[in-house]
Amino acid sequence: MLQQVNGHNPRSDGQAREYLREDLQEFLDGEVLLYQLDDLTRVNPVTLETVLRCLQARYMADRFYTNAGCTLVALNPFKPIPQLYSPELMREYHAAPQPQKLKPHVFTVGEQTYRNVKSLIEPVNQSIVVSGESGAGKTWTSRCLMKFYAVVAASPASWETHKIAERIEQRILNSNPVMEAFGNACTLRNNNSSRFGKFIQLQLNRAQQMTGAAVQTYLLEKTRVACQASSERNFHIFYQICKGASEDERLQWHLPEGAAFSWLPNPERSLEEDCFEVTREAMLHLGIDTPTQNNIFKVLAGLLHLGNIQFAASEDEAQPCQPMDDAKCSVRTASLLLGLPEDVLLETVQIRTIRAGRQQQVFRKPCPRAECDTRRDCLAKLIYARLFDWLVSVINSSICADTDSWTTFIGLLDVYGFESFPDNSLEQLCINYANEKLQQHFVAHYLRAQQEEYAVEGLEWSFVNYQDNQACLDLIEGSPISICSLINEECRLNRPSSAAQLQTRIETALAGSPCLGHNKLSREPSFIVVHYAGPVRYHTAGLVEKNKDPVPPELTRLLQQSQDPLLMGLFPTNPKEKTQEEPSGQSRNPVLTVVSKFKASLEQLLQVLHSTTPHYIRCIKPNSQGQAQTFVQEEVLSQLEACGLVETIHISAAGFPIRISHQNFVERYKLLRRLRPHTSSGPHSPYPAKGLPEWCPHSEEAMLESLIQDILHTLPVLTQAAATPGDSAEAMPAPMHCGRTKVFITDSMLELLECGRAQVLEQCARCIQGGWRRHRHREQARQRRAAMLIQAAIRSWLTRKHIQRLHAAATVIKHAWQKWRIRMAYLAAKELDGVEEKHFSQAPCSLSTSPLQTRFLEAIIRLWPLGLVLANTAMGVSSFQRKLVVWACLHLPRGSPSSYSVQTAQQDQAGVTSIRALPQGSIKFHCRKSPLRYADICPEPSPYSVTGFNQILLERHRLIHM
Repeated sequence: MLQQVNGHNPRSDGQAREYLREDLQEFLDGEVLLYQLDDLTRVNPVTLETVLRCLQARYMADRFYTNAGCTLVALNPFKPIPQLYSPELMREYHAAPQPQKLKPHVFTVGEQTYRNVKSLIEPVNQSIVVSGESGAGKTWTSRCLMKFYAVVAASPASWETHKIAERIEQRILNSNPVMEAFGNACTLRNNNSSRFGKFIQLQLNRAQQMTGAAVQTYLLEKTRVACQASSERNFHIFYQICKGASEDERLQWHLPEGAAFSWLPNPERSLEEDCFEVTREAMLHLGIDTPTQNNIFKVLAGLLHLGNIQFAASEDEAQPCQPMDDAKCSVRTASLLLGLPEDVLLETVQIRTIRAGRQQQVFRKPCPRAECDTRRDCLAKLIYARLFDWLVSVINSSICADTDSWTTFIGLLDVYGFESFPDNSLEQLCINYANEKLQQHFVAHYLRAQQEEYAVEGLEWSFVNYQDNQACLDLIEGSPISICSLINEECRLNRPSSAAQLQTRIETALAGSPCLGHNKLSREPSFIVVHYAGPVRYHTAGLVEKNKDPVPPELTRLLQQSQDPLLMGLFPTNPKEKTQEEPSGQSRNPVLTVVSKFKASLEQLLQVLHSTTPHYIRCIKPNSQGQAQTFVQEEVLSQLEACGLVETIHISAAGFPIRISHQNFVERYKLLRRLRPHTSSGPHSPYPAKGLPEWCPHSEEAMLESLIQDILHTLPVLTQAAATPGDSAEAMPAPMHCGRTKVFITDSMLELLECGRAQVLEQCARCIQGGWRRHRHREQARQRRAAMLIQAAIRSWLTRKHIQRLHAAATVIKHAWQKWRIRMAYLAAKELDGVEEKHFSQAPCSLSTSPLQTRFLEAIIRLWPLGLVLANTAMGVSSFQRKLVVWACLHLPRGSPSSYSVQTAQQDQAGVTSIRALPQGSIKFHCRKSPLRYADICPEPSPYSVTGFNQILLERHRLIHM
């Protein structure tokens, strides 16, 4: 059973108050340690006083962020703290396994939304609603979130994609200074107050990388161009061009040093936002080149000069009002800067064109002085509104990604804070109406919807009383009668409406509303609306005219005649273009009023918020003077009461902000069953018995229930694994609760489940990696063996081929050599036979020859080829070895080497000895050319070889000296 928070207590009221007083005193006695409480749900008891004292202690200790359950409370420090928003700190929160355990910060909310997008839990798209009073720090908070996403949501792999992502981030960040320069202004409560609402959609692809963004704006306060309250300023951009323009630019834009302009109050006040170079550089990054920038600033300078045109009242109503003498120069300068004909500009402002009758006859009526001023202001508001919308479209075209390139988004909603000034009109009514709708969205999402859903799902719940603003919304936008409907009706009637008459109609028609108040002491016609943040008095004077927002058609036709390139693009000559003109007598269509358009855009915004998972940041303003280290309890207390922070803490402490359907829960966390202990869970398991519903599902529902029960059995293992030695049992996350169709869990339990899921996925990844590594190792070993076999086969094949080629070459050489040797032997023998026959024929041969001659001739005939061996012996062979060769060739006996004397060529001898000479004592070779025809032929003769068949045993004289 859930802890009772605000239910019935059996003790008496007196005893309850006494116990509460004791608890409160005990809590406040430890005020020294109050600054250590990072989450207000740990405050006990939860009251406005304890929450206020805790926030004050943390603020004085420079701890400006505090968790309040499902909401982050951000106190404006009113001083620069660079180390609190450094990129290193952003990466620390992004890399932290559990960012919730770090100190509360706006980066914690940013990281939580980013991880929710990655986890793909329905709804996937996220939104962050930054709310608070004007000056509480909403714009700064949105800026810090955009910088955080630009840092953490861009980690591409390749250098080229990194450059693209870096360019997108830079453009998204550069959209801030441009929109703040043209849409923010200095008010009584804030030096950088957003005078428009914006919803920034940061677009992410499937890899959760930022691919683009889109900006949608709401209700620009264009009346500030021509009307500023006392001690307030115009939009920042006018002061930037007057203070930051160079001398040449001042000459081009006719902005002399020290010039006074009616629409530029308090120019002597210098602010941090008056930085012209930052705006120009940001516009350049967004694709707005320097000539276009100069054109924009020239038009803005023309608006300043247009505001200096003052008219004098005409004594004759039939004559138009003429500009004052000192305003004629302003007329000439404004027409020059806006590219308009001077006479046409003046005539359009002075004379009103009326079309009447069936023939649409045109009548020209001079305008009184007040109407001339109104038409002049309307012209300036029309130009500035078109220029602002054009800038937004340029920004979107520069930063918006293609539809197929992004899948999810994170929305940042920065709207006007709750406003209450001495003089409140239609702008404040729309702003506070938007804050009422956002407060209702918060109540519907976190308070009322939770309690109703708990009852439907069968959870035991003690209901918490909370402040519901439905009555106030019924007063403003209810049907059939409300403040908006009465104002729109006055516009449709197209009749002069007095402020007193409108006040009477509102008080009479809505007298029964508890949120409508009366101020009988006020002399000006007005009515009071009791908002959730406090009562606000609205003046009815000019309310209907502002709601009509009429644009005379002659003003539009005048701007279509402009020769300025920028105005020609803003006001094209298009007959099909519909403008908000004054209704003619024949028109029966209702006029589209400012309230109607704002209500439609607000409903569209709320539909987007309902389709996302919202996150809330409540910005608190410590004091209205903007001073650091100053905490005004009365002002902070009113803000805490207005936003219902105490009720939020109550429900966040005892409730379950995260709800997941059974099917989605099982699909995402069924992996946790791997962590379930093998022992069967008995009836003493604390988790299944406590959270399971009492109803009995069937078929598929029964299977889902069984799977959920298996997942619940893993919670003790997860809790034990996540526990640290210093944690107590009370610090352990509460168990989840299963409703009839959904599972209700807390943020801490979701974090625990995600950690367990990540652990299982890590184990599976390691298992897959191990199997893959084994498979890869085996494949690599097999490939190495196959490669070695292939290499061995290739080497064997190449060796065989090489040997075959060598064998074939050797065979060819052998056959050629054999053929040459046979041929040479044949030719030599033939020549020898011819020479011997000739010799024997000339000298009679005796029939009886000596045995020595016969043996020597047989040796010559039989062993002459062996001389080739002697010819190919080494050149450095000694005389003794050469003698052995000669003996071997001649078959000489080895017994007595001195019996035969073979004289070789010495260094001092001329000539050589020949074996063909008859042996008579010593054999002497003579170096003569052989008479034989083929004696000098040998294969591939070399310069060092001995040639000639007669010279095979010859030794050159040159080689003898070596």
